[in-house]
Amino acid sequence: MSKVRVAGFSLSIDGFGAGPEQSLNDPLGKRGPELFEWFFPTQTFQAMFGKEGETEGADAKYAALANTGFGAFILGRNMFGPIRDEWPDENWKGWWGDNPPYHAPTYILTHYPREPIVMEGGTTFYFVTGGIEEALTQAKAAAGGKDIKIGGGVSTVRQYLQAGLVDEIHYAISPVLLGKGETMFAGIDLPSLGFHVTAHEATAKATHILLKK
Repeated sequence: MSKVRVAGFSLSIDGFGAGPEQSLNDPLGKRGPELFEWFFPTQTFQAMFGKEGETEGADAKYAALANTGFGAFILGRNMFGPIRDEWPDENWKGWWGDNPPYHAPTYILTHYPREPIVMEGGTTFYFVTGGIEEALTQAKAAAGGKDIKIGGGVSTVRQYLQAGLVDEIHYAISPVLLGKGETMFAGIDLPSLGFHVTAHEATAKATHILLKK
């Protein structure tokens, strides 16, 4: 049976999953890229640009695990782009260019309807206005028995956690203090939600924490 997973989600030591002031020039917010220093050198990331990257070590292992086995993805609107409110036109098609890294049906949570966008490489973006449970129902139907990844951002992950809809989590805790941004854990009681740590592994650039129910 498919699982709902949060995987490869980077956090600062003080619990922020993105920096403040997200914009077209800073899609991860100010200093947000510092959270992903463990991920950028890996083959999983570099392959998105047709390049070779690191294949050995824990960071490479967890990067690969965080991006395989998924039949559908769910993203918040901020993960799709910086546009707020009504869609001004049909021009914006995501941060990733013509061939996004998902290669599967990808459901965008939004308050504003939009027709699906078929991209290269097997990604189709669907825009869901009925909330997180409707998006999950659609994702499960499309996943073909594979897992569903809650890709972010922080607000989206928090909503799925609070609703008790997540089965497994992989956080990558980077040795960075952001001080402000989007906080992951405020008001979230992971033990009460049934989670416990099942594995952890540290590298120079991140501590990987696996949690399951």
